[in-house]
Amino acid sequence: MKTLLSLLLTSAFVLQAQTLPPVASVDAGKHPNLQAALDAVPEGGGLVSIPPGRYVITQPLRVRTAETRIVGSGAATHIVNENTQGEAAFILRPPTRDTDAKAQLWRVQMADLRISGTPRSGDGVFAEGIQEIYFEGVSIDHHGGHGIHMVDCTEDPRVADCILTYNKKSGIEIHGGHDIVVNACHFEENQDALRCMDAFNLCMNGNNIDDHLGNGIIIENTYGSVVSGNMIEECNGTAIILDRDCYGITLSANVIAHHLQGGIDLRDACGCTLSANTFVLVHQFSVRVSADSERNTVSGNTFTNSFIGAGKNKRPDAGKEPMAIDIGTGVKLEAGANGLVLSGNTFSGLSTAAAWSEGEVKNVLVTSNLCLDCGRSLPKGSPWLAFAQKTGILIKDNMDESSASSQ
Repeated sequence: MKTLLSLLLTSAFVLQAQTLPPVASVDAGKHPNLQAALDAVPEGGGLVSIPPGRYVITQPLRVRTAETRIVGSGAATHIVNENTQGEAAFILRPPTRDTDAKAQLWRVQMADLRISGTPRSGDGVFAEGIQEIYFEGVSIDHHGGHGIHMVDCTEDPRVADCILTYNKKSGIEIHGGHDIVVNACHFEENQDALRCMDAFNLCMNGNNIDDHLGNGIIIENTYGSVVSGNMIEECNGTAIILDRDCYGITLSANVIAHHLQGGIDLRDACGCTLSANTFVLVHQFSVRVSADSERNTVSGNTFTNSFIGAGKNKRPDAGKEPMAIDIGTGVKLEAGANGLVLSGNTFSGLSTAAAWSEGEVKNVLVTSNLCLDCGRSLPKGSPWLAFAQKTGILIKDNMDESSASSQ
């Protein structure tokens, strides 16, 4: 009986295996060009290995098969996009997408290669309708568009250990998607580092974001996400922006340093938590809470300048370049902001007040904060916890040197 059952199971397995589409291992070096190698992948998918070399392209390389992994030999595999009509270097897209908006490909992966472009080329990689897409160890730089641009890659997109630099638009642009992971990547001198829109469950951790011409991280119409453990430095704009009905997002343990505009801008965000972040040398505001943002918590953060102890600051009070000077800012509430807990923070060495409102706010609790050496650019005697009204706000148990006693 046992032998018969084993035979039946074996026969069923063999029959199933025989009905699956074939897969292949493709050596791109044995094909006349890279597109021919990609076209050699059968319907069942396969591995495309690209040997070291400099591959100049003028038209997009199109990936049309699921279960496909494209692997290079690190930076020695260099694909150069010299297209001048704004087209991408790679297009990952179902072949029937034009006639079937729901068409999908599953599990397309790219790893260990460099893709560079020019100001007249488009995206480094444009992916549409790819589920469980995965980028690992890919270098994408100098494109006229985005580095990686994902549209409707809804199921579990992942970008890990990649470097995205000098792209004219976003390093990573995401339209739609859930359970997104962006981990341990480098972003430098793109317009913005990452924009994630109309999505949920973004997990962005351990990335280094530096010297962006615009902003760092922009999240819109997205919920249930976490941005933590990132180093975000020297954006000409703002480090993190939450806009268009964001809710249920945690921003924690990020170092937010040296931004010409802001640290975290809650433009339209509800039910979000900002905790254990360090804001240093942020010029206009470290946190801004707009009238469209409600029911948020700002707790356990440090807001500071370049103070290094013994009465000394690392940077001068004045300089030719704004990035060269010593400055620090606090929390700004716009008129109409509703529902904010501001507790357990340290505010020190700030040009502004520790926290202030630009009109009436309501349901604001300010408690157990430490305020030292704030208001350095304000008239003498200005309060460091400065709100437009006394009702609808509770200020209690703060250590505040601007007043004769603690509030």
